[in-house]
Amino acid sequence: MNREDTAELAGSAGLGAWVAFAVLAMVIFGRGGSPLWLDDGFLAWATAHRPEAAVSLARGVTATGTGVVPYVLVAVAGVVAGRTARQRLLAAALCLACLGLGQALRYGVMELAHRPRPPHLDWATHASGWAFPSGHTTTAALTAGTLVVALTLRAPRGGTALRIAVACWGLLVGLSRCYLGVHWLSDVLGGWLFAAGWLGACGCAAVRLLPASALAPRASAPDAGRRA
Repeated sequence: MNREDTAELAGSAGLGAWVAFAVLAMVIFGRGGSPLWLDDGFLAWATAHRPEAAVSLARGVTATGTGVVPYVLVAVAGVVAGRTARQRLLAAALCLACLGLGQALRYGVMELAHRPRPPHLDWATHASGWAFPSGHTTTAALTAGTLVVALTLRAPRGGTALRIAVACWGLLVGLSRCYLGVHWLSDVLGGWLFAAGWLGACGCAAVRLLPASALAPRASAPDAGRRA
């Protein structure tokens, strides 16, 4: 796939996610932030299925979706994506900027939405701020997406299991927020859609603006041998 096709694919995927996010946000706004039809049912199931071990595990997973962990991981993604020391430094800075700017934009949307969280009695962990879109979910999804892209660039024919594991981690952080009762399911869905839209926009810009050498997948050993 050439650069133009890749940029178009990233842009189209991002635009589709933004449209879906906007529709979800308008529905939530139109209902004054009240739960949607799946929200109450999922929360009721979660509160009824909380053995101590599962709650402890969910708390551990959810803790990885905030703080320093995501920023370290996106910096690692930049190091993985670059080929030379200069490229790695630039890629790490761009990945950190993608996450930081995405967080700032998400926070602005959250303040605009002013959606209340589920009832405090249902919480099984600490939380603060408004609910939509979920911050942990957005952060983890942005981090996971960045790592998956970096791994795909540098190991296009391998690393499938690692990419799947990274993607599952991103999903589980979001689901843990619902399971622990601090977010509605639609908050988490909004976080996933927001992250997909922002990643698509950043990916499209990166493909169009960065040099081709920085985006070319690393060749496998047999391919390198044939070129030699």
